[in-house]
Amino acid sequence: MSAPAPSPLAVVDAEPLPRQEEVLTEAALAFVAELHRRFTPRRDELLARRAERRAEIARTSTLDFLPETAAIRADDSWKVAPAPAALNDRRVEITGPTDRKMTINALNSGAKVWLADFEDASAPTWENVVLGQVNLIDAYTRNIDFTDARTGKSYALKPAEELATVVMRPRGWHLEERHLVFEGRPVPGALVDFGLYFFHNAQRLIDLGKGPYFYLPKTESHLEARLWNDVFVFAQDYVGIPQGTVRATVLIETITAAYEMEEILYELRDHAAGLNAGRWDYLFSIVKNFRDGGRKFVLPDRNAVTMTAPFMRAYTELLVRTCHKRGAHAIGGMAAFIPSRKDAEVNKVAFEKVKADKDREAGDGFDGSWVAHPDLVPIAMASFDAVLGDRPHQKDRLREDVQVAAGDLIAIDSLDAEPTYAGLVGAVQVGTRYIEAWLRGLGAVAIFNLMEDAATAEISRSQIWQWINAGVVFENGEKATPELARKVAAEELAAIRAEIGEEAFAAGKWQQAHDLLLHVSLDADYADFLTLPAYEQLVG
Repeated sequence: MSAPAPSPLAVVDAEPLPRQEEVLTEAALAFVAELHRRFTPRRDELLARRAERRAEIARTSTLDFLPETAAIRADDSWKVAPAPAALNDRRVEITGPTDRKMTINALNSGAKVWLADFEDASAPTWENVVLGQVNLIDAYTRNIDFTDARTGKSYALKPAEELATVVMRPRGWHLEERHLVFEGRPVPGALVDFGLYFFHNAQRLIDLGKGPYFYLPKTESHLEARLWNDVFVFAQDYVGIPQGTVRATVLIETITAAYEMEEILYELRDHAAGLNAGRWDYLFSIVKNFRDGGRKFVLPDRNAVTMTAPFMRAYTELLVRTCHKRGAHAIGGMAAFIPSRKDAEVNKVAFEKVKADKDREAGDGFDGSWVAHPDLVPIAMASFDAVLGDRPHQKDRLREDVQVAAGDLIAIDSLDAEPTYAGLVGAVQVGTRYIEAWLRGLGAVAIFNLMEDAATAEISRSQIWQWINAGVVFENGEKATPELARKVAAEELAAIRAEIGEEAFAAGKWQQAHDLLLHVSLDADYADFLTLPAYEQLVG
C-alpha cells in the first residue's frame, strides 16, 4: 500500500509544540486541506455578503424578516432531527477554554454540557489551537490526569457517566489561522478547529455513546448555516460515519441572525440541536450594524441592558418559541459571575442575581442555560430542576402567546436608561484589562468578579465608539469625545501601574492593550471585529 500523499497545507511561523504530531497528522491535514478547497470560496462570498447587508442597514436603519423565506416560516410540517440521548438534557452548560485544568474541571463540574471553546474564550495562539486539541483527545482517552507544577494539586476525571457532554465551539467564519496556509493563503480558523477535532474524535465519540457536537458562533444568516450544513455532510461521508451524527447548536448572537432563526434551523435541520441566546455579542452586533442610525440606537451602559429590557425580551422569547416550534433546544445566556474566595457578601448578592436570572429563563421556557464557574452549576441546576423536574427539557411549551414584530427586536429606545460617565470608565477598564490578557494568550479572564471573553471587549469598544459618534453628553455634563476617551484611558493605565507595581506592569502588555483599545474605539473606520487587528499583534 502506498503512503498517503503529503498534505498541501504548510505549517508556517510556528515553533514546534510537544505532541503536535498527534494532531497535525498527514491524514488530518489532508482532511483540513480538502475542507479548505471545497468551502473557503463560499465562505469568502458570504463574508462579502455581510458587508453588502451592513451597507443596506446603514442606508435604511431597519431590518425585517426575509420575504423570500416566508414559506419556510409558514410551513408547520418540518422539525429538526430528534436530539441524541447525550444532548437531550442540557439544563446547565458550563463554558471555558480547552486548557488542561479547565478541561478536567469542566467535565467534572456536574453540568450536563461543557462548551469547549476555541473561540471567544481562547486567544488563538498556535499553542492554544494545537494543545487544546491534544487535551480533548486526552480527555476522551482518559489520559488527561495531571499535577499542577505550581500548586502541587492533582486533577483527574470522574467516572465516565458523571462527565459533561462536550459541545465544541470553533472560531467564527471571519477569522484566519495564519499558521496553516494553502498556496500562500491562510486557512479559515473555523475549518482548522472543526477539521482537526472532527477528524480525530468523531468515531471515538460515537464509540463513547456520544458524537461530534458543535456550537456555531457569529452566524449572520441562514446561508452561513447552509454552508456549515454542507461541511457536516461532506465530513461525515469523508470519515464514514452516518449522516446526522453531527449535531450543531447555533448562537443567535447577531442581530441579523435574530431575523432568520427559523431559516437557520431549517438549513441545519438534519444536524440542528438548538439555538442559544448570546448577550454581549448580540449587543455588539446591534451597535455594529446600526452605528449610523442615530440617537434611537444608542445603548446605555452594558450593565443597564439586562435581559428584561423590552427588545431583549423580544429576542429571547422569540428564540424559545422558534426552537420549540421546530423541536429544538432553547439555551439561555451566560451567568459570568466568578465567586470570591474573600468576600462572602459579594457572593451572596451575585448568587441571588444568578438565581433570579436562571429562574426567569426556566420560567420563560428555556431548556437550559450557561454558567462560567463550577460553583454556579448547583444554582442554575436548582432553577431548572424546579421547572423541569425529571423531564429532560420543556419543548412542549410552545410559547404561542409570544408575538414579536420586526420592529420589536430593534426597539433600543424602549429601554429607559442613558449612557453614564461611569459606564465610559467601566468600558475602558474592562476593555484594557481584557485585551492585555488576550495579547498574552488568555481568552477567558476574570475581571471585577466576572469571567470575561472577547465579546466583552467588543461591546466595550463598540460603546465607546458609538457614544463618541452620537455625541452623547453624560450626566456630569461631559461630552463623549476622543479626547475624553484618551484621558480616561490614560488614567486607567496609570491606575493599573499603581495597582500591580512597576515590575508587573513592565512585564505585561499594558501599553499595547491601551493603544489597541483606543485604535478600535476611535478610528472612524469601525473594525468589524476587534480580534482581527488584535490577531496581527498576537505572538505565538
